[in-house]
Amino acid sequence: MRIEAYNQVHQLYQAKKVNKVREKSGAAQTDQLQFSNFGREIGAAQAALAGTPDIREDLVAPIKAKVQNGTYQVDTASFAQKLMQKASELDAAYEETR
Repeated sequence: MRIEAYNQVHQLYQAKKVNKVREKSGAAQTDQLQFSNFGREIGAAQAALAGTPDIREDLVAPIKAKVQNGTYQVDTASFAQKLMQKASELDAAYEETR
């Protein structure tokens, strides 16, 4: 007695039953995909972003020229103040998560 053969035959009959049920169900069904309004808005935003450059040359060019000329100045006091402010914000955010 071979049980494996029985399983194979049983699977064949089951496949035929499924096909018969599909045939009896009537009209052929097709899969459909529908996007929500929010999904369409995201797609429109992605398309708009794809058309814009990653670097805004109108803002970068003057700074780049100053760096190359050696005339670009950094206000160290302002830089240090902003750096300390950002560090305290990160520290506060870390404390909130604990």
